[in-house]
Amino acid sequence: MPQFFIERPIFAWVVALGITLLGLLSLPLMPVAQYPDVAPPSVTISATYPGATAEDVASNVANVIENELNGAKGLLYYESVSDSFGQTQITATFKPGTDPDMAQVDVQNRISNVQAALPTAVVQQGLKVEQGNDSFLLVVTLSSEDGSLDQTELADYIKRNVQNTISRVPGVGKFQLFASGKAMRIWVDPEKLVSYNLSMAEVNAAVAAQNNLISGGILGAPPNPDSQRVASPIIVNGQLSKPEEFENIILRANLDGSSVKMSDIARVEVGSDNYQFGARLNGKSTAAFAVSLTPDANALETAEGIKSQMKELSQFFPDQVSYAIPYDTSPYIQTSIQQVVETLLEAMLLVFVVMYVFLQNIRYTVIPALVVPVAILGSLGVMNAMGFSVNVLTMFAMVLVIGILVDDAIVVVENVERIMAEDGLSPKEATEKAMPQITGAIVGITLVLTVVFLPLAFMSGSVGVIYRQFSVAMAVSIAFSAFLALSFTPALCATILKPVPKGEHGDNRRGFFGMFNRGFNKLTNGYEGFIKGSLKRTGRMMLVYLALVVAVVFMYMRMPTAFLPEEDQGFAFANIELPAGSTANRTMDTIKEVEDYFFKQPQVENLVTVRGFSFNGNGLNAALAFVTLKDFKERKGPENSAQAVAGRATGALLMGLPDSIVFSIVPPAIMSLGNSSGFDVRLEDRAELGTSALLNATQELLDKAGKSPVLKDVRLTGLSPGQQWQVTIDREKAAIQGVDFEEVANLLSTALGSSYLGKYTSEGWVQNVWVQADERFRMNIENVMSLQAKNNKGEMVPLRTVVTAEPIKGPVQIVRYNSYPATRISGAAQEGYTSGDAMAEIERLISELPSGFGYEWTGLSYQEIQASGQSMILMGLSVLVVFMVLAALYESWAIPLSVMLSVPLGVLGSVLLTSAMGMANDVYFQVGIVTIIGLAAKNAILIVEFAKDAVARGDDLIEATVEAARLRFRPILMTSFAFILGVVPLAIASGAGAASQNAVGIGVLGGMLAATPLAVLFVPTFFVVILKLFKTQPKLFGAAAAAAAAEKAAHAQPSTGEQK
Repeated sequence: MPQFFIERPIFAWVVALGITLLGLLSLPLMPVAQYPDVAPPSVTISATYPGATAEDVASNVANVIENELNGAKGLLYYESVSDSFGQTQITATFKPGTDPDMAQVDVQNRISNVQAALPTAVVQQGLKVEQGNDSFLLVVTLSSEDGSLDQTELADYIKRNVQNTISRVPGVGKFQLFASGKAMRIWVDPEKLVSYNLSMAEVNAAVAAQNNLISGGILGAPPNPDSQRVASPIIVNGQLSKPEEFENIILRANLDGSSVKMSDIARVEVGSDNYQFGARLNGKSTAAFAVSLTPDANALETAEGIKSQMKELSQFFPDQVSYAIPYDTSPYIQTSIQQVVETLLEAMLLVFVVMYVFLQNIRYTVIPALVVPVAILGSLGVMNAMGFSVNVLTMFAMVLVIGILVDDAIVVVENVERIMAEDGLSPKEATEKAMPQITGAIVGITLVLTVVFLPLAFMSGSVGVIYRQFSVAMAVSIAFSAFLALSFTPALCATILKPVPKGEHGDNRRGFFGMFNRGFNKLTNGYEGFIKGSLKRTGRMMLVYLALVVAVVFMYMRMPTAFLPEEDQGFAFANIELPAGSTANRTMDTIKEVEDYFFKQPQVENLVTVRGFSFNGNGLNAALAFVTLKDFKERKGPENSAQAVAGRATGALLMGLPDSIVFSIVPPAIMSLGNSSGFDVRLEDRAELGTSALLNATQELLDKAGKSPVLKDVRLTGLSPGQQWQVTIDREKAAIQGVDFEEVANLLSTALGSSYLGKYTSEGWVQNVWVQADERFRMNIENVMSLQAKNNKGEMVPLRTVVTAEPIKGPVQIVRYNSYPATRISGAAQEGYTSGDAMAEIERLISELPSGFGYEWTGLSYQEIQASGQSMILMGLSVLVVFMVLAALYESWAIPLSVMLSVPLGVLGSVLLTSAMGMANDVYFQVGIVTIIGLAAKNAILIVEFAKDAVARGDDLIEATVEAARLRFRPILMTSFAFILGVVPLAIASGAGAASQNAVGIGVLGGMLAATPLAVLFVPTFFVVILKLFKTQPKLFGAAAAAAAAEKAAHAQPSTGEQK
């Protein structure tokens, strides 16, 4: 193939330009994202059981649905959270690769199967099935600048005019409104109810009877007489729409013509549908909503779509109403992508500087410089065809591969230049002679660097998605590089290089290049002398090697593990929990104190606080703060990082608010995998020991974790149990006094929990109607005992005569994980420890709990467990496939060993530098190790390939090995330094996404810093030892064999003078 393109350079240009055009056309078509679809798809089921306790909802709603979910195709795990608001949310998580639309349809069908088994009130409220996860893309607020609209009116405006439009934006999953729209509220005065001898059941019945949508029909509708000429619809005002209409509902009509109306026993108003939430923006009341993504959504495109729609909708907002987006994750995504692109450009520049220093000729440097963009653009074209996006992972792969892409071109250019200098040939003749010598090496290197990434593509789970992005991007780029090295590069060498005088090696140059060349020649001579000496002492060399291998294994096994590094994404959360039983007003007072703290922090840009909602669960005693920090440029230094801000906030708020639990946390690197970094575990009651035993075990675990030097911030990520009242109906006493059990139940349910009684129409919208006792009649247990029920004689009987009440401590939240009662526990590792250390410590502490309790990891921790189980398999497979390819290439089982023995030398450097920097064995480190396996093998191949061919031609083993090492010393150092400087920008990156860049760069940098000097020192020894040990005779194949035969024939042919 090289000869074809040497003869047809224009053809080579056309091919290169075609590849370039393919990439340029593909690039605008590729979506831009922070990460690909790494998180497993999830489907969330939401249901409401008005007035029910957490235990009632868990037993009668969540449990019924969970039993039906078992067996769903691709289901990984599910979790339900039921609270004292009567709400339950069940999140079903599916295996990566599962079609989220089909998963949603499957879940919806399963719910339809059990709908008849659910309480009627739950079915009336409706069950919502949505795709998406718990992490939010952004938070939008609507505020009334002059205070003319309160929070309920703003929320109602969002429901009517904003929610549907935003929900239709492609990529939007869940729409979470942190407020409530309007509802008709009927606040009953129980004392007046008694004075009119009416029961709560009669009130409910009257509302239900007199507020109905009536279909009046049509006057003159067919069939009709032939004479009928007019058809008129009949409109009956059965469904009420205004408070005064509800006030006029007749509760009882007396014989004297008087009546008792709703206004006599209740006040009616348009209030809030529920009073659970309250939101504030920078200390001022607002209505807020958050948006999460569907599993396959593109964050940047979705955020842009939402912003565009909000800008358009704002043109029609009422006067003095404005919107803001104070919490937005998309700028970080955009910035992190830009940072990697900048790193890519820096890497290219550094690589070209290295090439120019070694090649010392702008023409020589231009050739590899032309190859790199062509290879990158070609790989983008292939990735676009495969459905890949431009994301952090593919960009990391591009940065890593920059130094590799120039390798093949450098090898070609360097060999052509050497032959021109040694033999005095023209560029075309030198290229024709050079290509057969190095084609085998290029093919071998390409196959090794391609197949080494092959096992990455077959890993499962979320980590498999990450690996796949790297493997495909790098393998495709390297394949293009090799193709161009055998086509475009020789064509360029033959046409644009200038001849070099025979014997000219640059030693007589002046200035920097002259000094560099003379110094490098001395280094080469010293290296040659070392190799000659080492080949006389192969035993000692192998002993040193074995010591290094033992050190590698020892250090690698002791490395702490993690899934992904923790990133500063420019924001944090503050999870707020007050003692169970705290009122909404008390929670709001605490929120204001939290706000005061964050307002004093110079790093904080915006603050959104939400009462009633938290990552621990919803409740009157729960709240959440979204803390947006200033731009990275305004808060440089580790003390201003999101982690530092969150850490100080946790310490200060826990100390300053002793009656509250406030934890400030940062999100994980991939937000779709959870809401916080660190670990997440579920402690499960596997032996049906009961809620009390589970809570006691949880507290025991938390106490032990608090004393552990490995752990910090270990907490229950759920709402703590609180005081409740156990109301018991004495059925016998109720029967004696003629009070029906259902009457008492209805009274308690309506007065305290509220009764849903249909809909009313308001400005074209249908909204809920609720009946409940007025606030002053449900403040304490005495109010409850003072309520009165009507008996079968029409007499009012005080509840205290038929019920008893006693205080108990019970759960305000019930969690079930894979059908087991569970508690949710989160935490992090202390400084100097990793998440892997923390998880191992938690497992140890759980093993010390009483029998009957199990545990399961979830979210990010689940993925970390999956990743750690595959890492050793991954590296083993990578080594195996490289060995197999080399065995096939060399037609030998022994010679590949001389190449593979160099791999631990590179791993040694990776482990040393990564450990020295205090970093962990995470997914990025493992990708780096796989890369080092290929690169270490590549350097070895350059020496072994030349030595093998020389021995196959009949040269002495030692002499051939020394000569191969000398000839390949310069290109090995050139390509290695090009790669090393290419990854330096990754290793020293700062700003958005820096932790991930550092994790990728440092491992690879350390590997190459070790593999380069150690490989050139040890590989000649490996080659000689292996050939002697296995008594192997290398063979020549293809072009190399033909060239050797031609050279032998030329030497055998007698000269003309001799014939004479």
